Amino acid sequence: MPDTDALFIIVRHGNTFEAGEPARRVGARTDLALTLRGAEQAEALGAHFAALGMRFGRILVSPLQRTRQTADAIIAAQVDRVVPEKAEFLREIDHGPDENQTEDVVLARIGAEALAAWDRDATPPPDWSVDADARIAAWRELFAGALPGQPPTLLVTSNGAARFALMAAGVAPGDGLKLATGSYGVVHKAADGTFAVAQWSIRP
Repeated sequence: MPDTDALFIIVRHGNTFEAGEPARRVGARTDLALTLRGAEQAEALGAHFAALGMRFGRILVSPLQRTRQTADAIIAAQVDRVVPEKAEFLREIDHGPDENQTEDVVLARIGAEALAAWDRDATPPPDWSVDADARIAAWRELFAGALPGQPPTLLVTSNGAARFALMAAGVAPGDGLKLATGSYGVVHKAADGTFAVAQWSIRP
């Protein structure tokens, strides 16, 4: 991609469940800290970006502690440490009656196809509180303010919130919208205003 592209590095926080612990649908109302493995993933992201020589001009972070802790580890590896900004639109979605429930319970309530549709095209399952329009609008506002050649923008968020960056840009990778824990994606905005996804769900 040309050097004039504006880059948005979108990171999902590290692990919040210990190995062997049943995963749960944690969202806006469940403010978990990173596990030891999650902290290691965050540090690996920081080392990875530093090795690439990536210096962030702006850092936006969800208010939840798992994302703040991930951002702190990335910032610690930066040469020039930018003060992160709290961004409410990056907060994880609210899973309604499925909040903090194990996957088997969630599947029993809404079915596999509803979950597949969520990861494929961001269609919310019944009773989840998402406000997709507001989230897409916030991403579009961010993208609209990007200037060609500006330093990369880092955004640290959760899986449910990150996908709306792709919806706002009108681009998506071929294998779905989901970001793995401790991974990142790269969205390019070219000087002509077009978007491309260079990478998605990449773990260092």
